Amino acid sequence: MNTQYGLEQLLYTMQRLRNPQTGCPWDLRQDFASILPHTLEEAYEVADAIERQDWPHLEEELGDLLFQVIFYGQMGAEQGRFDLSSIIHRLVEKLIRRHPHVFPDGTLTSERDPSITPQESEVNIRWDEIKAAEKAAKPAQIERLLDDVPVTLPALTRALKLQKKASSVGFDWPDINGVLDKIREELDEVEAEFEGMDSKRLEDEIGDALFAITNLARHLKVDPEVALRGTNERFYQRFAFVEDAADEAGGFSQLELEHMDAAWDEAKRRGK
Repeated sequence: MNTQYGLEQLLYTMQRLRNPQTGCPWDLRQDFASILPHTLEEAYEVADAIERQDWPHLEEELGDLLFQVIFYGQMGAEQGRFDLSSIIHRLVEKLIRRHPHVFPDGTLTSERDPSITPQESEVNIRWDEIKAAEKAAKPAQIERLLDDVPVTLPALTRALKLQKKASSVGFDWPDINGVLDKIREELDEVEAEFEGMDSKRLEDEIGDALFAITNLARHLKVDPEVALRGTNERFYQRFAFVEDAADEAGGFSQLELEHMDAAWDEAKRRGK
């Protein structure tokens, strides 16, 4: 009979992997900083499986992502900082506190009147108020408005969150025309750097242009990270068609650019 493993067995597995005498050398060598890139990679793989609707693969990737949390919990316990139990406890506390429309008395067992359905807009306002109160209750320290936007986020996602934060205090274009004008301005500045070809200045100007385009996506309520991932996938599929055409011709060296363009256009047509 197959054994059905659960959370308890996963914690035991992690403890075995980090056992100083009998554990895995690779797992023992890791610390918070060295594990971080793996956590980000696993999160991306979860996103990829969801976008491809690959449910069996998603199950596996969610397990890998869960293992990252278990790993952090084990290292925290070894250092006497926290463990998985304290992580879960703080999470449940926060979820109850931030959802008074679900837990009206602030306890896990309390229930709201099912005949009263809160509006999402009201929930969002209350959510922001609760988060603000949580921040105010923390020890006083110098903190900028944008400080809680993690620097480790993908660049497009961080740009979007920075813009949303700034917009929350009124620092924003009044309408989309200003955003479009800014994009044109930034593209002109990119073009102005062509002659000098200063790599650092070009990098800065292209970054400004990407930031402005991200702003356009935000105003149009489009997630730029999701949009670009979709474009990447379309490019992959269309170029695969071009590559097949090149193989039939004997390789890319045997295929003129105009024929590659024709294959690309055909791939676009078929995709539509």
